Amino acid sequence: MSKKINYHTIGELFCGPGGGGLGASLARIEVSGETHCFEHSWASDLDLDTCKTYSKSILLSNEELSEKVICGDARELDLEDPNSFPKVEGFLFGFPCNDFSIVGESKGMSGKFGPLYKQGIRVLSRPDAPDWFLAENVGGLTSANEGKAFTAITKEMNDAGYDLVAHKYKFEEYGVPQKRHRIIIIGIKKELGLKFKVPKPFDYQVSAKTVLDDIPSHATHNERTKQSATVVERLKHLKAGQNAWHPDLPAHLQLNVKGARLSNIYKRLIPDQPAYTVTGSGGGGTHMYHWEEPRALTNRERARLQTFPDSFQFVGSRESIRKQIGMAIPPLGAKVILEAILKTLAGVEYDFIESNLKVY
Repeated sequence: MSKKINYHTIGELFCGPGGGGLGASLARIEVSGETHCFEHSWASDLDLDTCKTYSKSILLSNEELSEKVICGDARELDLEDPNSFPKVEGFLFGFPCNDFSIVGESKGMSGKFGPLYKQGIRVLSRPDAPDWFLAENVGGLTSANEGKAFTAITKEMNDAGYDLVAHKYKFEEYGVPQKRHRIIIIGIKKELGLKFKVPKPFDYQVSAKTVLDDIPSHATHNERTKQSATVVERLKHLKAGQNAWHPDLPAHLQLNVKGARLSNIYKRLIPDQPAYTVTGSGGGGTHMYHWEEPRALTNRERARLQTFPDSFQFVGSRESIRKQIGMAIPPLGAKVILEAILKTLAGVEYDFIESNLKVY
């Protein structure tokens, strides 16, 4: 007798290449002989390459762009239309983080991207609103606009009818080989009377060397970026963990840069530790650099640090793929949180810790 499978429908806004989508595909729990898992109903993003990646590697579509993927500016989409965006049980939205990041101008709510969270609020405010949601953003969200942005965002989520639990996750504590710290807000409809709990971190961490040492020769997106002679020479003078600001660098290899000195510029990985944060940038020494070989990481190596499997295929130019990888939520990190949501909905107990952020 086959087991009963309970599919929980989800929709995604600002879906990216599918970090959350893959996490959802991998998440499943067994309860009293019944399997609980997720089914993708719709997804949307502004970037066409990103949408094609999601179609190909999350929905496994034979079409270049699945009909389930709506490519367009969220501000111009009819998110209230139940035909284009059918009712779903769960909703994921990693609203753009550019204006909340500690890297850059950090304009917060006054920037171009800061107010985009309101597009997610539109979905949460529908008459047929989802039972729960997962919202993701950078750690700088809590400090943007002197903390007022985080308060305003969580107030709107609360006003939409959701009980909230916010936590700043250190994904290296959940098996991701990368020190990636992100704020995740889980909201569950107040009328359901359920309380999400932050899943307990693992008792181990995964090093960069563990996931980068065995990439097969046939792996895609593994082409190496050509390094200039100066970059190669600079890297040869730097040891694991050191960056372009190391005092022992010869004068002709030092950078003549005024203002902020970002620590990840030409920084080499430390092999026996999780990597530093994978980002979507690549110029000016931000590609991420191998601990031993004098070179930047390949896109496949960056994807592995983000926990995308080698079977995951990205669509677009090398630069487009680099950005897609850097913007994604790590699939295995998302899987842990999404399985905790499934357990919460099913009334299954699990090990947890107290959340480290207060919400409105």
